[in-house]
Amino acid sequence: MQVLEAAAAATANPWPLRRERAAELAERYPHAAEILRLYQALTVVQEAAYKRPSPLAGEGQGGWSLDIAAIAVKDVLPAVIDVTVEAGPPVLRDGVITLYATANLEDLIQRWLDQQPLTVVETYLARASASPLLEAIAHSPSPIAGEGQGGGSHHCPACGGLPQLSYFALSGEALVSGPRYLVCARCSHNWVFSRMTCAACGERETHRLPIYQEGEYMPHMRADACESCHRYLLTIDLRKDARAIPIVDELAGVPLDLYAQERGMTKITPNLLGN
Repeated sequence: MQVLEAAAAATANPWPLRRERAAELAERYPHAAEILRLYQALTVVQEAAYKRPSPLAGEGQGGWSLDIAAIAVKDVLPAVIDVTVEAGPPVLRDGVITLYATANLEDLIQRWLDQQPLTVVETYLARASASPLLEAIAHSPSPIAGEGQGGGSHHCPACGGLPQLSYFALSGEALVSGPRYLVCARCSHNWVFSRMTCAACGERETHRLPIYQEGEYMPHMRADACESCHRYLLTIDLRKDARAIPIVDELAGVPLDLYAQERGMTKITPNLLGN
C-alpha cells in the first residue's frame, strides 16, 4: 500500500486506497465504524464521478462552478442518495431524503461551491456530490486556480477552499522531519504550509498553539488548536503510521474533535460527516 495521499493522488485514481483504508480503520476504531463504512460505500460513487470526463473540457474557467452544480445533480447526487439511504445513520438518511424531495438541489450545490453557510445535511449532500468533480479538475492539467477565495496561503491554491486537515509527510531520510501539508476541504488538493502556524489565522506564537493528543489510542493523530482565533484542525503524522491516508484517517478522529470542542475550539472546516 502506498503511504502518502499525495502519492495516491499522483496516480490516476486515489479512491481504491481510500476505500481500503476506510475498511481497515472501521475495524480498528469501533467508535467510527458507521461513519467509515458509509464513507467506504461513498467512495464507489465518488470514484465514478472522479473518473468521468472533465466538465470543463474545451471551456474557459468562467462559470466552472455552474457546470459542476448541474453535473453533480444529474450524474452524482442520485447515487449519493442511494448509498446514504442504504448505509447512513438514520438522522442523515432522513435528512437527505427530505432534501431530495423538497430542495432546489442545483441551487444548494451552487451555494456550497460559493462557500455560503449550509446546514450539516445540506453540506454533506453537496460536498459528497460535488467534491469529486472538483478534485478531478484540481488534479487536471488545467486546474481551477484563481476561483473562490484562492491565492492566500490559508486557502487552497487550486480552488480557494479552506483546509480540512493537515499532515506531516515522510521525508525519506532518517531523523529528518517531512514537510507539513494542508488538505483542501473542497477539492482535496495538498499544499505545503508552515509547521508551527495556525492554519486559520496565521498565529505563530507557540504558547498560543496548544496540541491535543491521545498517544495510545490514536498515536498518529492530534488536534492543532489556536488560542488566538479558537479554531483547530486535525493533523495526521505519517511518520507514526505510514499506512495512513490523511483524508480518511481524519474521519476517525472524533474523540479529538470532541476534546478540542470541549475546550472552546471550533474546527476550521467540519469534515464530510459533519465532525
